[in-house]
Amino acid sequence: MSRLSHQDLRRSFRQLLASDSCYHTASVFDPMSARIAADLGFEVGILGGSVASLQVLGAPDFALITLSEFAEQATRIGRVAQLPVIADADHGYGNALNVMRTIIELERAGVAALTIEDTLLPAQFGRKSTDLISVSEGVGKIRAALEARVDPEMAIIARTNAGILPVQEIISRTRQYERAGADGICMVGVQNFEHLEQISENLTVPLMLVTYGNPLLRDDKRLAELGVRVTIDGHGAYFAAIKATYDSLREQRQIFTQASDLSATELTHTYTQPEEYIRWAEEYMSVKE
Repeated sequence: MSRLSHQDLRRSFRQLLASDSCYHTASVFDPMSARIAADLGFEVGILGGSVASLQVLGAPDFALITLSEFAEQATRIGRVAQLPVIADADHGYGNALNVMRTIIELERAGVAALTIEDTLLPAQFGRKSTDLISVSEGVGKIRAALEARVDPEMAIIARTNAGILPVQEIISRTRQYERAGADGICMVGVQNFEHLEQISENLTVPLMLVTYGNPLLRDDKRLAELGVRVTIDGHGAYFAAIKATYDSLREQRQIFTQASDLSATELTHTYTQPEEYIRWAEEYMSVKE
């Protein structure tokens, strides 16, 4: 069987961005899930930062995973993937110079595209986890990413949270990312089609939306008409795997005293122990001057 090269997959993703259709990502988190997604006919996959943190560290999404750990997981997927994979590269693991290193490592891993977001990470103690960096710093990160990229076919996508700022500020921010050379804009927090239309009519680059299955955005035809080429509906496959693992091991231990009614979300919360991380943050990050 002939295999597609990393550059073939990047060209495929570019064709997807240039199309007039909207595609849904498969959540891929290891080589097996990438093979399954391709075999089932998905056009594109995504390696989520939160999923990588769970898969590699068993830790909540508190910006704890390092670039090297994330790149190693992306490389494992890239060895076998026969569909384009988008890497959720968070904030680029630091400042603009760290972003350049991130681009180098993930390009070598074989990803077809990656997102760099303007969230202030890691979150400062006592601050909202949705705080954003300045527009100028965000623009600098996009420019640095483009400088570090060797293969022009790999897409650099600027990501921002459209749900926490007034529409005009989001428009201004995303237009500056577009002018900086981003190949696309990824947004989380878009509320409905009216909200999306207000933003998208000011942009010319392809759009990605992180919808988490928002029922107010379930119309692929209309999404496509507004420039959306990719939607990320969440990572249900990964959480289903957690639930299946728990149920299988529980049955193996013959724990039949009562039925397991824990949901995948509850199991994830239980085994990532977020309260412990929060306690550590309160102990070591709540520093009084």
